[in-house]
Amino acid sequence: MNFLNSTTRRSALRALGQGALALSVTASSRVDASAAPTVPEQGGLSSLGRTLQTLPRRRGFETVPFILNDKQLWDHEAADALLSYNGPRRQMWEATELAGPWVNLMRESINGQVFSHGHMDFLAVAAVHGGAHLALFTQAAWDKYKLAAKTDGKLMSNTFIVERPGMSPGDDIQNLDGFYGPNNNNIVTLQRRGMVFVACHDSIHAIARGLHASPEFSGVPADQIAADLTNSLVPGAVLVPSVVAFIAELQRSGYSYAKAS
Repeated sequence: MNFLNSTTRRSALRALGQGALALSVTASSRVDASAAPTVPEQGGLSSLGRTLQTLPRRRGFETVPFILNDKQLWDHEAADALLSYNGPRRQMWEATELAGPWVNLMRESINGQVFSHGHMDFLAVAAVHGGAHLALFTQAAWDKYKLAAKTDGKLMSNTFIVERPGMSPGDDIQNLDGFYGPNNNNIVTLQRRGMVFVACHDSIHAIARGLHASPEFSGVPADQIAADLTNSLVPGAVLVPSVVAFIAELQRSGYSYAKAS
């Protein structure tokens, strides 16, 4: 594989992974220009990255209902952009278990597609729900709602969103401790490489109902907790009403299916 093409791919994936900017549904919505990536000049992923860069992430909610039946309550434009992506190689990973090997498998898939098979426009989408959805919340949300207690002692903090220090896309691809290696398994790096993480409202609301049932949060309605958790999704996540429903849409659009855990 031509190394120059590999470098171009890395730039394109960084644009895709970081391209979507968070916008609020309130009248005070704004774009943080400092978060805008450097968009490469060509390629299918470049086009998708530019598109996602302009599309809203709806946050800033005060309350959200059990079932989302209004498009203004989720990131429907970004979701449609994923469904419309016509790159020849698209893979969707379903992840449900927080402690499973899903992040490692996703990294291996991207490495194999890019470096082994030379598929520069390969797009991987993570459809995250169930227990794995805890990984898509910021550390501030973990602290506020004591989400570490929901991991059966496996995690004290959200290590899924912590990248190893000093990582760079220019690292040697054979370096186990480098950007592409198994010792750097995390969501942030996968996003930098272009992977898109899809968040599930159904899972968010279920987590909120569980928190509401606890004595500490019983005084806060589940709809309000769900809104706060939605506002606390990691940057770049694409919120959909139901991941299990969106999986069917992704498959209908031509994404291959893989079960991570």
